[in-house]
Amino acid sequence: MSRIPVFLSTLIAASLGFAIIQLDVTVLNVALPALAHALGASITQLQWVIDAYVLAFASLLLTGGYLGDRFGAHRIYSVGLIIFMLACIGCALSASTYVLIFWRVAQGAGAALMLPSSLALINHATHNDPERRTRAIAHWTACGAIAIAAGPLIGGWLITVTAWQSIFWVNLPVALVALWLVHKLDSAPVKSASAGFDPLGQILGPVCLASITAAFMQIGHNTVAALALGLFGIAASVCFVMWERKAPSPMLPLALFGSRTFSACCAFGTLINLCYYGLTFVLSLYFQGTLGLSAAHTGMAFVPLTVTLFLANLISASSIRRLGARAVMSLGALLCACGFALLAALPVFTTNALHMSAMLAMISAGVGLAVPALTSTMLANIPKEQSGTAAATLNTARQTGGAMGVAVFGTLLGTQHAAQGLRLVCALAAALLVLTALLARMLPAHDDRSSKQLGEV
Repeated sequence: MSRIPVFLSTLIAASLGFAIIQLDVTVLNVALPALAHALGASITQLQWVIDAYVLAFASLLLTGGYLGDRFGAHRIYSVGLIIFMLACIGCALSASTYVLIFWRVAQGAGAALMLPSSLALINHATHNDPERRTRAIAHWTACGAIAIAAGPLIGGWLITVTAWQSIFWVNLPVALVALWLVHKLDSAPVKSASAGFDPLGQILGPVCLASITAAFMQIGHNTVAALALGLFGIAASVCFVMWERKAPSPMLPLALFGSRTFSACCAFGTLINLCYYGLTFVLSLYFQGTLGLSAAHTGMAFVPLTVTLFLANLISASSIRRLGARAVMSLGALLCACGFALLAALPVFTTNALHMSAMLAMISAGVGLAVPALTSTMLANIPKEQSGTAAATLNTARQTGGAMGVAVFGTLLGTQHAAQGLRLVCALAAALLVLTALLARMLPAHDDRSSKQLGEV
């Protein structure tokens, strides 16, 4: 490690872990027809293959943040990597849909330990240098953005040249490199003063998310089940909030939401992920099921997302310095809204995926601009010792939004004629993203000046 600067090693280790976390959100999308054929999976089961990972990820992020703050980001990040690798092996060896769903849950648990700790490692390494932190977060986000956008491309290529199991094997060498790098770092943990744990909250939180997501999946298939699950999820959510308000060591630190900035960031992240994750899920089904594209060609159709996400993430940091985080977040959300609105109005997209490329590029550019500004703003407004928990809370909101997007958009596509369903999905996303842009305006004026000032709040 003496040949590699500690900061660079930290950034590479954190970014590689984030990359495989994000890759597994979308890499399976183009493999859904292959999974349906190989394992006899229904559309609902395919939704659960995707959402099992995202829901476990979202549900356990706060646990991961707590453990990172309590026992040290270095240790928890390493444990998360190991669990993630073992789960990838389990997924690759799955012989049924239900076994695959189980291991996808395990993958999500490993990812939940990794993500808040990766951000905490970066925050600890750059806390006294706000501009370096902004640049580091932009590169960290860029790695994740490339992975999530490249997921369909990588998955399509792997499905074409080999079997669907290779989608999980590809994670292992990347995870091993990340584990080696983090093992070489200083293992001295940065801990919070909090020593409590909230077992009831850890149960109620996942129950709320899973039941509400399942309710959305049942819309259009089983109205009674959808209603029952929805009511149960709402009741569980009320109980969860009531308990967290009085718990001695709450899983969800409700005091964080006393900050208008933090609340706006969480709502912003929820809506932008809902639209983006939902889009990648339904487009993968649409390209293969309606347009008849191969897995490889479907992956190629997502190339505009990959390229523009990467480029937008690279310029996000400089845009924050020039325009302020608030303006960049608003601009990003509006770009996404315009892309979705144009997709909804495109008259020929039912016959040619290439006609959609410009709109997809606009959407991914908006996401690439907005997310680094979102993350930097959040980290700049919380104490160092709470960075893991705060990062976990924000990403819980984002991943919950992503799971809802898969459930809602998948349901809308499945209950309508394919072209009509896709137009409806895009119109809904455009409206939600206009609301998202307005949320960015809730940020205080001092957050809109410069990245350096953000870091000094």
